[in-house]
Amino acid sequence: MTHKIPATFYYDIVSPFAYLYIKQRQRLEALLDITPVPILLGGLLRAAENKGPGEIAAKRPHTYQFCVWQAEKLGIPFRFPAHHPFMTIAPQRLLVGQNANWAMVDRAFDYVWVEGKDPNQSWSDFCVYIGLPANTAKPDQPDVKAKLINNTNQAKDAGAFGVPALVVHGHCFWGVDTIDWVLDYLARPSMFEEEQYAYAANVPNGLTP
Repeated sequence: MTHKIPATFYYDIVSPFAYLYIKQRQRLEALLDITPVPILLGGLLRAAENKGPGEIAAKRPHTYQFCVWQAEKLGIPFRFPAHHPFMTIAPQRLLVGQNANWAMVDRAFDYVWVEGKDPNQSWSDFCVYIGLPANTAKPDQPDVKAKLINNTNQAKDAGAFGVPALVVHGHCFWGVDTIDWVLDYLARPSMFEEEQYAYAANVPNGLTP
């Protein structure tokens, strides 16, 4: 049996690209043992001085329509919720508190991107959908809150500035379109030590004095 390389997948269920990524993760699972880690995308974006495409008026319709097209091309069920983005503090805390495995993570994403629902507006249904009792409360425990913050800080420290982000051997691969890059890296693990890659990581900024 081939030894699998550990990898960490940072996600927030608000991201359609994270949804499209996990629907293709089987392409990586023969080589990687991927641990899903819930973070708060809004917190990561603020920490990285970044903005999500849903917050940029000119980028929003293009991005959302691209998601529809990409899901169509991949044959992945896809339905936008009634509004987007939406707050994910409660569902992400719930996934933290449950130490959610892939089965639960899949269901949480499906609730948003297959059923097209915001968990905040139908909390009991969301809980049942992911395999929990209908009367499950929205998490308010200090340790759960702290862990979600810690996960988010961990993602930033690992080089993530958005989701989906997969970290392998200290290298952070961001975006649904980096799955092929990950596969190439696994086949060529010295990639980032090669001259052009090393230079690209440190190209001087021509806009600074």
